Amino acid sequence: MLQLLIGLTLFLGIHALQSLAPKWRQNWIQRRGALVYKGVYAAVSLLGLYLLVQGYAQARLEPMLLWTPPRGMQHATILLMWVAMVLLVATYVPGNQIKAKLRHPMTLSVKVWALGHLLSNGNLADVILFGGFLVWSVLVFRAARQRDRMSLHSVPEGKLLGTLLAVVLGTGIWAAFLMGGLHLWLVGVMPFTRAV
Repeated sequence: MLQLLIGLTLFLGIHALQSLAPKWRQNWIQRRGALVYKGVYAAVSLLGLYLLVQGYAQARLEPMLLWTPPRGMQHATILLMWVAMVLLVATYVPGNQIKAKLRHPMTLSVKVWALGHLLSNGNLADVILFGGFLVWSVLVFRAARQRDRMSLHSVPEGKLLGTLLAVVLGTGIWAAFLMGGLHLWLVGVMPFTRAV
């Protein structure tokens, strides 16, 4: 469990600097250079991700059940994962209305992903992992929206074609995770079979 906590702290901590400590980050870059910052950022991110994945895998071997999710929560998770995948894809599809309206669909995708998984998982490791990502995404999204309000930079309006492309691609990735076995291959759980 300690490995999971350390990994989560490193991974989310380094990813929170731009939103939650922008002045400190900028000062660090000015003192040591952008290239050094990017190297440290990548190294801490990879180390955090490695520890997080290993710690979570170990914690799942001896689960500590905090609660049993109510019947049907897996269905809610499956639906929320569709929303999360569409938001994730909208981050990268140029000229879509989702990104134009929400401005930070990646952070919202993480928020929806984490919430969905909290609904259908009641083990301590799940609560730590998904709860950590949920808290991180709420704080980062809030900070990003505050920056948006202070900035005069406007986002171009999205087009219907870009929006449809984001929805179709997001739905395809969601289907690959749900029915194509991608979730089983990556995580070891087939979500559709758990939706009872």
